[in-house]
Amino acid sequence: MKKRLSWKLTVMLALILIMPTAAMASTGSNAPVSNQELEKLAAEKAALLTEKYGTVSVQYALIDNGKITLSGQAGYNDMEKKKPLTKDTMYGIGSTSKVFTAAAVMKLVDEGKVNLDSPVVQYIPDFKMKDERYKKITPRMLLNHSSGLQGSSLSSAFLFEDNDTYAFDTLLKQLSTQNLKADPGAFSVYTNDGFTLSEILVERVSGMDFTEFIHQNFTKPLEMNNTKTPQDEVDVDKMAGLYFPTYKGQLPNETTNVIGTGGIYSTAEDLVRFSQIFTGQVDGMLSEKSVRAMEEKEYKKGMWPKEEDNSFDYGLGWDSVRLFPFNDYGMKALVKGGDTLMYHASLVVLPEHNMAAAVLSSGGSSSTNQLLATEFLLQAMKEKGAIKEIKAEKSFGKPVKAVMSEDVMKYAGYYGATNQQIKVAINKNGELTLSIPLLPNLPTQKFVYTSDGTFVNEEGISKISFVTEKDGHTYLWSREYLTVPGLGQMALSHYMAEKMEDHKLSQETTEAWAKRDGKTYYPVNEKYTSVIYLIMKPVVQIQRKDDLPGYLGERKIIDPNTAASELQIPGMGGRDMYEVRFHTKDGVEYLEAAGGLYVSEDHVKPLYKGKKSKVKLNGDGHAKWYTVPEASVGKTMTVDLPEKGAFAVYDEQGGCVNFTVVSGKNEVVLPKNGTIMFAGDAGSTFDINLK
Repeated sequence: MKKRLSWKLTVMLALILIMPTAAMASTGSNAPVSNQELEKLAAEKAALLTEKYGTVSVQYALIDNGKITLSGQAGYNDMEKKKPLTKDTMYGIGSTSKVFTAAAVMKLVDEGKVNLDSPVVQYIPDFKMKDERYKKITPRMLLNHSSGLQGSSLSSAFLFEDNDTYAFDTLLKQLSTQNLKADPGAFSVYTNDGFTLSEILVERVSGMDFTEFIHQNFTKPLEMNNTKTPQDEVDVDKMAGLYFPTYKGQLPNETTNVIGTGGIYSTAEDLVRFSQIFTGQVDGMLSEKSVRAMEEKEYKKGMWPKEEDNSFDYGLGWDSVRLFPFNDYGMKALVKGGDTLMYHASLVVLPEHNMAAAVLSSGGSSSTNQLLATEFLLQAMKEKGAIKEIKAEKSFGKPVKAVMSEDVMKYAGYYGATNQQIKVAINKNGELTLSIPLLPNLPTQKFVYTSDGTFVNEEGISKISFVTEKDGHTYLWSREYLTVPGLGQMALSHYMAEKMEDHKLSQETTEAWAKRDGKTYYPVNEKYTSVIYLIMKPVVQIQRKDDLPGYLGERKIIDPNTAASELQIPGMGGRDMYEVRFHTKDGVEYLEAAGGLYVSEDHVKPLYKGKKSKVKLNGDGHAKWYTVPEASVGKTMTVDLPEKGAFAVYDEQGGCVNFTVVSGKNEVVLPKNGTIMFAGDAGSTFDINLK
């Protein structure tokens, strides 16, 4: 998930007591709500989303006891505003697709074809890993994120108008080269690969294509006529318009080709129709036993912080089965958010009240969409009389400094989270600061020690403390209330990072990594239609801090060519902790990570500065990268492109100046200190003219 709502969430890409609900329901009618006021409020809030929070367009719907009582749109579909947004405009729903995948697995459970607690290898015999513990992974562990898989093998998964299934097709091969990062079942940490593997499981057991399976069992019976996958015939004119801040004009449609992980298209109305499976409004989709199994507190089966207000408490497929703020009202609330690079979605379901809301968007984030869906549901519950009032936003209060024992200072040091090192400094006066050395421009966060043994920031919205688990691992436990003006409040409670210990390297390993410090590595196996070529120059830079020379980010350097994380962090702080491996072929050094292959900057040479030249891709189909020579700066480069090929040009800051898949333009003025990428099918030739 790509959330930018707080400082700590930049560190993490993409966390009760239940009152008797019967008593609450009796305070008001169970009939669908009269929604004149709700429609007005929804229009205002949706407009706010598009005007202030980076959302191009938004679509929303609310269902109450089987009837859609709210449906609308805001923003624009095309810049000329000639193409209206409608209830049938489709959006990518990203990881909200995971609920479909979990439901598909549970359908097979209902049919007696899958046992949630049998080994996955029983259903996918060719699933293998380097780590023998993989044989203990079960379907339940895939669906509750506790499999121990490293994270996300998403090379060439996000493409512009290209339904190439490479990422799905190669997953088993990728996993065969990987180790697990934790014992299966030890704790739940968000893992995309578990759902792509679940997609494979559904296909193997059912004998059906995954797209066909979800259509036959869910979308057709529920008349979800606007729910498709990239493997369907998709009318791109029905898709929401996509835009990106650095490009003037509408983008091609985005396809996410790991369907069970994040590739489904839908509408808000279709999603709330789908929600009826989980509110008991439709029969025959899933058994009540399976529906209840999906909303069990799966996160509690392994290591997890003590229960606090939270937005991430995993069920089977669900991000949370006790979503804040509904837990404050004694309501069970289920949520699943989803973010691709361009699309964003959130589905919030109140199973005991037969209600659900969905918010989809082009641009923005699933976080702000979730807040909007939450607002709709609370307002609808208030109008029905099911709740008396909307509760005030929460905080920890302005901190009052207390005397701190010097023993607390032992928790100072470095803590690791996905791709990050967090420096914790504590002084004798009970003042704590958090900083990220690898992001020096990010402001330092300050906290003071309080009487309950926690540190609270000046605004009273963030609280941190330290927890040492039974296995001896020490964690930075963060709790915070995140308020988005005009939209509402989220809560997080999670182990944000784990304490890192000193790690000394051998002389051989020290010398090998010293040669890489500061170097940049360029992707060579990402398909030429990849969305990432537009976002920013998609490179990897080797950065180590002098204080922690034994680590690359949070990864411990194992030997001259390998770095792997040994951190055991549940939730979001430990997601996508993949190994980094180097190898040399024909004198050229490459970096491998999560299915991506990157070539060293040492192999990136200046483009030929003459008037005419050719670039030919080798038989391996790897992309080729060049720098812009001084003599070519300011000149216009025109390229005769192969049928299946593209080039992209980046400026000195890494911003994309031109990507031909998006712009359709094969000429560009070359920038100073720029970089050029050519990608396409193996053997493709690019004829270049400089003028």
